Amino acid sequence: MKIENTINGVSGTTEIEPRRLLVHLLRDQKRLTGVHIGCDTSQCGACTVLIDGTTVKSCTVLAAQTDGCELHTIEGMDNDHTTTVLKEAFNELHGLQCGFCTPGMLLAARALLAHRAAPSEYEVREALHGNLCRCTGYQNVVDAVLLAATRLQPAPSATCGES
Repeated sequence: MKIENTINGVSGTTEIEPRRLLVHLLRDQKRLTGVHIGCDTSQCGACTVLIDGTTVKSCTVLAAQTDGCELHTIEGMDNDHTTTVLKEAFNELHGLQCGFCTPGMLLAARALLAHRAAPSEYEVREALHGNLCRCTGYQNVVDAVLLAATRLQPAPSATCGES
């Protein structure tokens, strides 16, 4: 069967088997290897992608279900300012070690910040709860998302009489 969608800003038609999982379409056909296969059971979040702005674990979605959708993988976020700020905060606060979970964590954090500019620590933990990390412990990841959110806040504007 053929599906049409937009992946990382590129629209196109792809021939797929109806039972093909999205994770395999992205990794094997599209060579987007930032989408990791960690568990195949929707437990780890290493395969997280954005479909129409919502985080989805691509190991549990049929590629056919993305017909007409807009998808983003970590490879498509290079020019996204919010993702850049998140990457810098992850690096600065040691929110990553081996990097296997990092693309999924970044996309989950990106989706959160798209809907909640100043999330609480609880909201960050809730947004990341489906993403497992075996290296860092989560506090550095949570701290990095909170730091990025702070850095993305608009600077306060001066009021009359202030310089």
